[in-house]
Parts: sequence; C-alpha cells; structure tokens
Amino acid sequence: MLKNKRILITGGAGFIGSNLVEAFLQQGNEVVCFDNFSTGKKDNIIGFLNCKSFTLIEGDIRNLNICKKACDGIDYVFHHAAIGSVPRSIEDPITVTEVNVMGTLNMLVAARDSKVKRFIYAASSSTYGDSESLPKIEDEIGKPLSPYAITKYANELYGENFSRLYGMKTIGLRYFNVFGRKQDPLGAYAAVIPKFIISLIKRESPIINGDGTYSRDFAYIDNVIQANELAALVSWQNLRTTNNELSTIFNIACGGCISLNELFHILRDNLSFFDPKIANVQPKYGPAREGDIPHSLADISKARNLLEYAPSYSVKDGLKNTVKWYWENKEKVCS
Repeated sequence: MLKNKRILITGGAGFIGSNLVEAFLQQGNEVVCFDNFSTGKKDNIIGFLNCKSFTLIEGDIRNLNICKKACDGIDYVFHHAAIGSVPRSIEDPITVTEVNVMGTLNMLVAARDSKVKRFIYAASSSTYGDSESLPKIEDEIGKPLSPYAITKYANELYGENFSRLYGMKTIGLRYFNVFGRKQDPLGAYAAVIPKFIISLIKRESPIINGDGTYSRDFAYIDNVIQANELAALVSWQNLRTTNNELSTIFNIACGGCISLNELFHILRDNLSFFDPKIANVQPKYGPAREGDIPHSLADISKARNLLEYAPSYSVKDGLKNTVKWYWENKEKVCS
C-alpha cells in the first residue's frame, strides 16, 4: 500500500484523477490535485477540500512555472491531465497537442527538476493505431489514426527520452477504455458507457456508431487505481531484469473484449432491474466514428508478470457497479 507519501495528481478533478485522489487520501498520503477545470469538475473533489492532507492547485499544465510549483516536494507524480477525446482532436488538433504534448513536457521537466521518485502517466490504447494484430502487445504498434493518438504516443517517446537523458523513472499505463463512477456522461465528447447509461435511464435510444460489431477491451476504475498504485510500488530492479532502461509501458485492461452491441444489452439488462420499462428500449445506429479503432483486445501478461497486476473486477462486474452508481446519482449526473 502506498502511504505517508506526497503525491501529485494532475487532472485530479477529472474522472480517473478524482478517484485516485480519494484512494490515496484514504491510505494516509498527502495529495496535491492540479487541475484547470477545463474538463474536470469541482464536484468531484468537493468532499476533499476541508481535508488537511489535500491541496488544490488550480492551474494549467501549459504553464511551466505552475507545474514546477505543483511538483515541489512531491514523491510521486500521477499525470492524468489531458484532453482525452479522439473526435475533439480531429476538430481541434492544435489545442489537443498543446495540452497533451507541451503540457506533458512541462510536467516532465518540473518532475525532473524536483527529483520525484517516479513519474507515472496515462498512456492510451489509441497508440496501437491501424495495427490489426490481436491481442495488442506493448512493443507492436501501428500508425496512429487521430491527432489524439499521436499526442499519446509522443508522451511515451518523451517519457523514454527523459529516462535515458536524465535518469528519471517513468511508467506509462496504456488504458483501454476506462469506465466507472464519476465519468462525465454529458457533452459532445462523452465516453460510450456513461452516454449509453444516461440514455437508458431516460428510456431513450442510445446511438451506436457503426453496426455495433466494433469491439473493445475495457478497464474498470478500481482496476486502474490498482495499476497506478502497483506502478508506484514495484521494485525497479524487478522491471530491469527484462528491460535495462528506466522507462516502460504497460497495457491496463481486463484482457477480454465485448462488442458495442453486447455492451448495450449488458447495460440495458442491469438497468432494467431498477426500471423494468428500460427493457423495451432499442438502440439506434449511426455512422462509424472517424479515427476509431475497429477492435481492441489487450495482452496484459506484461503487467501481470512485472507489476503483479490482477484485475479485481471483470468487465461485467464493473458494469454492474457502474450502473448502480449512476442510478443512485441520476438526479445529479443527468442535470
């Protein structure tokens, strides 16, 4: 267990970040949340504001001076601040690149100068691009299909480069479609699972992009929290037995995939327990999204073997918990 450490979480008011904040505070750490609230929400961290072990720094990772302030005295950085949307990156590649690449570079420089013990950052399965091989293995990637994917690959290159040049210990966690409590269901760039859930709660037909046969591997939020903590705690000597460098990448998922059609039926079945009329809702189908990968399935053996990562929740168990959370909070999240 990670405890009695000074931890910085960028994007700490966002979906993944705020769940990390909560977990690390509960374990007795001092946690600094660094967020500009462009996508994060103060509601996600409002319960921590009066906690003596919690500090909020409101600022933008594109500002190097604020990044240095945030990293001062920090043991571990968990870098999750980003604009995480393929469609938005296609519409506005400049802003997404500025935030995801220059912002990450600023954080790496600040962490280097503060001599943090370890820099753990959110990588992305979008890095696999047009590679058709399944399952996805860390060392085998294709060409990126969106500006977002390019930015996330650039982050991996910078992480590796900073390790080579400055001896920094960096770990990238390639997330596969993270979902769970606190994920924003609203807005043009909302992820598929919360969007489906809210549509079904309203007894409205969710829109499936394409014919529904696209398949995805997923990572429930509690599995992601586990992976982040393991990345901080793992002995670097164990990692270097197979990789003589100070930087590495891990796939973080459940290691199994379901189609969008299957996802819809699982969510509908779970929500029908709370409202039987939801069982009659049928999906609508629209065009496939530009820049989307048709199929994703993660090989998580590297994380299992080196991090001892063992997902505590299957996709179905995670979906059941997620549905329950959204149902219990439907008045707040639907407004």
